Amino acid sequence: MSINDNILIKIRDMKDSLTPVEKLVAEYILDHVEEIPHLSIKSLAQFTKTSDASVLRFCKTMGYKGYRNFIVSISASLGSMDEEQKDQYTDIQPGDDLSTIISNISHNNSKSIEDTLSVIDRNEIARAVKVLVSCNRIVFFGIGASGLVGMDAEQKFSRINKMCHTYTDGHSQLTAATLLGKGDVAIFISNSGSTIEILDTLEIAKKNGATIIAITKYNKSALADNANIVLSISTPEVTIRSGAMGSRIAMLTVIDILFAGVASSEYKHVKKYLAKTHDIIASSKHRR
Repeated sequence: MSINDNILIKIRDMKDSLTPVEKLVAEYILDHVEEIPHLSIKSLAQFTKTSDASVLRFCKTMGYKGYRNFIVSISASLGSMDEEQKDQYTDIQPGDDLSTIISNISHNNSKSIEDTLSVIDRNEIARAVKVLVSCNRIVFFGIGASGLVGMDAEQKFSRINKMCHTYTDGHSQLTAATLLGKGDVAIFISNSGSTIEILDTLEIAKKNGATIIAITKYNKSALADNANIVLSISTPEVTIRSGAMGSRIAMLTVIDILFAGVASSEYKHVKKYLAKTHDIIASSKHRR
């Protein structure tokens, strides 16, 4: 179950990875969301030019046993959304003044975090924290902006004396994956879940017995399908540049959650490391 379960956000994020027929149903629902709770399965099938069976298959793809359960969830999502939550992501346009840019970027980043809480599974977070507490070492894999998220994660987990490292280029990732084994955790960070270098590395890490955690967009992807634990994020439907900003913020939030979860569960053991690393940085600043 998601932390703030919202089926409308899940449909939006899953839409592009659905079958063509399921996508017709998803697009109609998103375009006529206020009407959906009042439609029978037959009516929705007619409006989407599909069939009752296709609508039911869509509901099952989204994780529901039947149409009635799906409609109840739609109604709950509508009821829980205030006007601010209904706001869409706002893209940055050429020539926007600085005040507009400040407002839109801040809003988009906040919404990325809110929407991620609607798709990420609380039980998957708990499973991830459990394996990170007991693992031998943690290895983060990411390309580009996702690699920067991995570097942030390495800095955090190293503060509590976790053996960890981040690899951000294809060759070093393949080498690192070759040396993984049972008891190790490999965390793959990729918004699309289809980055070739990431998938090549994943295949090796999985073959060697490492536990695979994926931090990726909520949709069907090769990364999500092959991971032991999937931590989903939600990203905006805007341009690639603005979308990358939102996904990075969402991924960093997931890393913060994992770090806090591990540090909290092991606090008696790790508090001395937190104190030591804090003190050495503080003394370094004073010497300057």
